[in-house]
Parts: sequence; structure tokens; C-alpha cells
Amino acid sequence: MATSNPAVNPVLRARRRVLVVLAVLVAGGLAWFWKPLNGYAVLGSAYGARVACSCHYLGGRSLSDCRKDFEPGMGLITLSEDKDAKSVTARFPLLARQTATYREGEGCQLEAWHD
Repeated sequence: MATSNPAVNPVLRARRRVLVVLAVLVAGGLAWFWKPLNGYAVLGSAYGARVACSCHYLGGRSLSDCRKDFEPGMGLITLSEDKDAKSVTARFPLLARQTATYREGEGCQLEAWHD
């Protein structure tokens, strides 16, 4: 029968407490800053979709080349294209996704936002 080492238990308990405190702090930080983070994510993905759509369909450049037109700090935005719909979708991981569609004579327009 295995017995537990009494010297290990306080160390394990201390580690668990530290992990619980860290988890609570991270969750609290996310809750506190959720609205501004989400706003930046939506705005960044909308900007990325609109700029990349115009660059790609009006400028004739590849999506990877269109990333050069992004503002600093937009490294997390990813782009994808729907050739049939002539649209570009920009995504900010786990928070936002926006699509801009090219229409002849009107250029690239963002899809309607839903709050």
C-alpha cells in the first residue's frame, strides 16, 4: 500500500492555490477588458476585409501582398477569399469575423454589422 509523502502535500497545495489564483486573475482580466478587446477585434477585422477586398479585386494583387497595406499590430488578422462571391473575409481569432464583397460599379462593401 502506497503512503503519501507529507512533505509533498504542502507543495502540491501551494501550486494548486497559485494556479487557481492565476486562473481567477486571467478570467477577471478578460471580463474587465472584454468590451474594448472585442471592439478592437471587430474593427480590425472589418478594416482588414475592406482593405484586402479593394486591394485584391480593384488592385489585382494577391491577398498575401495585400497584407502589406495593413496597419502595424494587425498580425493576428487572417484573410480568406471566396472567388465565387468575390468576397474577402478577415478573422481575428475567436473574437471577430468580417466580410467585404466586391460589386461591379460599387467597389468593396462590408456586410452589415450585427451587434
